[in-house]
Amino acid sequence: MNRDFILAVEDLEREKDVSKDLLIEAIEMALISAYKKNYGTSENVSVNIDRETGDIDVYMRKDVVETVEDESVQVALEEVIAMDPNYRVGDAIEYRVTPKDFGRIAAQTAKQVVMQRIREAERGVIFDDYVNRQGEIVSGTIQRVSNETVFVSMGKTEGILAAADQVRGESYHMNSRMKFFIMDVRKTIKGPQIYLSRTHAGLVKRLFELEVPEIQDGVVEIKGLAREPGSRTKMAVFTDDDGIDPVGACVGARGIRVQAVVDELSGEKIDIINWSDDPQQNISNALSPAKVERVIINDDGKSATVVVPDYQLSLAIGKEGQNVRLAAKLCGWKIDIKSHSQYFPDNTAHEAGEYDEARETEAGEAVEANADAEIAASASEDAAPASDEAMPAASE
Repeated sequence: MNRDFILAVEDLEREKDVSKDLLIEAIEMALISAYKKNYGTSENVSVNIDRETGDIDVYMRKDVVETVEDESVQVALEEVIAMDPNYRVGDAIEYRVTPKDFGRIAAQTAKQVVMQRIREAERGVIFDDYVNRQGEIVSGTIQRVSNETVFVSMGKTEGILAAADQVRGESYHMNSRMKFFIMDVRKTIKGPQIYLSRTHAGLVKRLFELEVPEIQDGVVEIKGLAREPGSRTKMAVFTDDDGIDPVGACVGARGIRVQAVVDELSGEKIDIINWSDDPQQNISNALSPAKVERVIINDDGKSATVVVPDYQLSLAIGKEGQNVRLAAKLCGWKIDIKSHSQYFPDNTAHEAGEYDEARETEAGEAVEANADAEIAASASEDAAPASDEAMPAASE
């Protein structure tokens, strides 16, 4: 052990982010065990490594007593007084007992301890780093697939994507890069185990936080999110700022923001709706794109009956009930969908007639609006100047 050893330890401290004192203390403890093993003694020994020079000394510690009962750990008072008259019974004295060939033993032991301590320290650093990142997303590269389990390289460590956390129909090709949700981080004998997910609803939330600055800044808040991985997600957003459209902020110009999230989720459909504190309005919004006639809150206060036009029933329910199922999960309400004719069986014909008439009226109003627009355009053309110079200005 010499100055070169200390320099090597300092290099490891910088490179591996392992404390120099921690390494040297570990080596000292290992050398104590090595001394006892190699020299067949159970004496109470201590090892000291000089932090500056790297010199090593072994000391044997004994208690000062009147009558010696165990020579390996005790020494008579009269013996130590001859060396130093200040010693008293109950004191402890240390003898320097460094063997001549202890440097070779120390070097071998130090190498083993340093390597082991580096591995433990690196594992500890990785664990401390990722245990505080649970609930976040991380980018990783597919490294290998074994028995339906996908192993993801994340730089200094490896993540595990179990079969249950994989999206059905999604492909995981070697060397492809994806984003994952950090589900859990556990300490094991082999080091930290980081469990990832592609199915967790939190993945969608974190992706929108990356893409939408208004969400990052807290101006727009994600109030609820319901997801069926690989198929469809409903997300409710809200803002207190009257000057911001929360849905528009999430969609982005020409849908660029939501499309980035959809692409990362391999084409999963995403519905973004406005959140409302009014349960009726919230349920109505959640059933989008279906149109809702009426929302009736039931007496239990935990369920609601929703009436939709007959021609909107299948859209409100969705394929295999997906739309209403996601809406119920998003709002936290049990939702029962009924068509207009089911809810109003006694006056179905009358009500249906009213709705047909209303639809015809709307169509008529649209035709009249188009006609008015054409008349206005024609009038504008008649009023426009005929000169060539005036025409571009009118067009603009």
